[in-house]
Amino acid sequence: MKAMMYTQYGPPDVLKLEEVAKPVPKEDEVLIKVQAASVTFGDLAAVKGEPFMVRFTLGLREPKFKILGKDVAGQVEAVGADVRQFKPGDEVFGDLSECGWGAYAEYVSVPENVLVQKPANITFDVAGAIPESAVVALQGLRQGQIQSGQKVLIYGASGGIGTFAVQIAKSFGAEVTGVCSTRNLDLVRSLGADHVIDYTKEDFTQSGQQYNLILATAGYRSIFDYKRALAPGGHYVATGGEMAQVFQPMLLGPWLSTGGRKLTNLAMKPNIKDLAFIKDLIEAGKVKPVIDKCFPLSELPEALRYYGGGRSRGKVVVTVEQ
Repeated sequence: MKAMMYTQYGPPDVLKLEEVAKPVPKEDEVLIKVQAASVTFGDLAAVKGEPFMVRFTLGLREPKFKILGKDVAGQVEAVGADVRQFKPGDEVFGDLSECGWGAYAEYVSVPENVLVQKPANITFDVAGAIPESAVVALQGLRQGQIQSGQKVLIYGASGGIGTFAVQIAKSFGAEVTGVCSTRNLDLVRSLGADHVIDYTKEDFTQSGQQYNLILATAGYRSIFDYKRALAPGGHYVATGGEMAQVFQPMLLGPWLSTGGRKLTNLAMKPNIKDLAFIKDLIEAGKVKPVIDKCFPLSELPEALRYYGGGRSRGKVVVTVEQ
């Protein structure tokens, strides 16, 4: 089979399309004929080996996992003797980040307990965009104790996580404000946001408006700015963005969490119950994944460069032609 391989850290061009042995499923595994994957921050960080801390889990001197790709969508081709949930022909999707990655290939064999049946009303390309980003958005909102009627602000509302967060928050009955750049205002409105703020023209932290929940998914604002916009008893959750935005809640959150406010960051963990919850929202028409651009597997380096430019709207998808 064909797979995108790499043996050293570096720019995306270290990835090479190679012919490798097709995996054989173990007793508890499912062999997936991959149709689509997506590009995530974790994939880009793993290729570069940056920030350096990722090497403590991915290999200090060289990559431990030679085939990357966390999000996967595809069709079951074969199952191990102990598999009970799936059969050949089933359409599935899932997050492979805790079982060796491997979605940037024509086939991958993974434990059945990381997979969920693909939503029936979407294509493989769309399903490949969902697993990590949608679950991050859901877990971040739940960590912030989202409730119907709350004022929720999504910073980075047009990105991979943000586009899911806006729609999921609306499904919970929240009043949603999305923060994005000028070119993405219409997109965020189309996702159901009640209010949209152009961060190039307006500083939401200076408006006097306060929010019950702020989810920061991209970019960077000081944790002190976020606290100023947080209502008493409110929650701030950082799910992504620049490293300073991610680490400030770890270092400063415990000291700044006063007046009932909580300032934290999300330690996302793949969860098939959460992914099944997302599946139900998608099949009910409450969430529609946003795809910016699709690249074939052979153009994965270009897909990573495009994603790394920080200008993508929604998700960047990698399609696998068999």
